[in-house]
Amino acid sequence: MDKNIKTAIFTAVEKEPFAQAMNMKLLELEQGYSLVEMRYEPEKMNNIYERAHGGAVFALIDEAFETAGQTDGTIAVALNVNVTYISSPEPETILQAEAREVSRTKKTAGYDIKVRDQEGRLIATCQALAFRTGKPVPVLP
Repeated sequence: MDKNIKTAIFTAVEKEPFAQAMNMKLLELEQGYSLVEMRYEPEKMNNIYERAHGGAVFALIDEAFETAGQTDGTIAVALNVNVTYISSPEPETILQAEAREVSRTKKTAGYDIKVRDQEGRLIATCQALAFRTGKPVPVLP
């Protein structure tokens, strides 16, 4: 993976308002691969049943999808994201979303994304399809 692209994506995530609000951190980034971490904070992320809101877990998935999809230096946008919620994380758990590119054409790319807690317990799985615009990522120098 190009070093400039990698540095630009890491910097963009550090500055991204949504990632900051959700306390997300990009841990690893390689061609077609991303690992993003987030602490599940019940006071900010609970649903009406006092469990993790699906939107919080989805946000982590989407950040991993977003970053893995930009590793070639071009913009990729979501066409379809299919999430299966397996279990609810415990409060203050560290969650990690790992996105892996499984297919790529000139116009699309497919990703397998898994969310696990710090014990390795599966929280959610996702299959996602991106449209590859071919336009350069705007955060690049």
